[in-house]
Amino acid sequence: MDDSSRLTKNRKNDHIEINLKKDVQSGIKNGFDLFQFIHNPLPEINLIDISTESNFLGKTVKSPILISSMTGGTADGSEINRNLAEAAQLRGIALGLGSGRAGLDSEEAAKTYQLRKWAPSIPIYANLGAIQLNNGCDVDECKRVVEMAEADALILHLNSLQEALQPEGQTNFAGLEKKISQICKSINVPVIGKEVGWGINAIIARRLVDAGVSCIDVAGAGGTSWSEVEKYRNTSDSRIRISSHFQDWGMPTALAVLEVHNLLPKIPIIASGGLRMGLDIAKSIALGASLGGLAGGFLKAGTQSSEAVVNLIDELNLELRIAMFAVGAATIDQLKQIPLIKAYAHD
Repeated sequence: MDDSSRLTKNRKNDHIEINLKKDVQSGIKNGFDLFQFIHNPLPEINLIDISTESNFLGKTVKSPILISSMTGGTADGSEINRNLAEAAQLRGIALGLGSGRAGLDSEEAAKTYQLRKWAPSIPIYANLGAIQLNNGCDVDECKRVVEMAEADALILHLNSLQEALQPEGQTNFAGLEKKISQICKSINVPVIGKEVGWGINAIIARRLVDAGVSCIDVAGAGGTSWSEVEKYRNTSDSRIRISSHFQDWGMPTALAVLEVHNLLPKIPIIASGGLRMGLDIAKSIALGASLGGLAGGFLKAGTQSSEAVVNLIDELNLELRIAMFAVGAATIDQLKQIPLIKAYAHD
């Protein structure tokens, strides 16, 4: 294993451990508390008949829940990914993988992204940091990341602030838009443009779509703060202080979804960043998203067992279905038409 591969592996292990053991929450709320549904006491539907099935990027999912990108490339990541994959397959939901960069450097690491044995038919999304396009990853390597996971789409994540705060960060983001466009034109699966917890606003979303991106994962503020994660990885007092000052950085997830949908109503949107419950997923869909992505809760469950992951999926889906019942929406398409109002003030 070369020094670059070892550094990547150590960083991934750090990220897993810090997320599990430290308080790394954003100082910003996810924004869903700003909105609420209008209760329908006469829904004229039967709860047991409600369907959460929908189509996303050409694939059927049984529920609009996405297990968001987290890990891969390490022994710990391999066990977690297997548990996530088994559960996602059992419940028919989509699974995002952690950055596949480590798999490009090592056959051993590549195996941690090869989950079709446990998840033969669900949508799986491969993942790569867009910054890698400026650090030697070309079209062929992007194709390798997709092929390695037998993936249905490629996530290119945009983590400029995280890279700036990392002691080993790569910060040359110049010219990436053109390179993203080249990947979108050359790869045979949809490309998803994703932030990592500070949000994508409508103007940036339109630039990504103009470059050829098929879907926007807004990944807004309100959940894990990667500035807080990097704070715990830094050893310099100055770097620790600087990282801590960005805890309140970013655009709340709910507002990002609303803004992107209003400007680009035909573009599929994933709402992620601080979603914690089925009501958050329901509100995301009513605001314009097609899927609601969660990471932190699934990471904790994934370290336990596939059964723990299944239990979390079931709880989220039941809460989503109850919310749909309470507003009179029998399908996800109907939920998309349900209006949200400004939340009532609380004492």
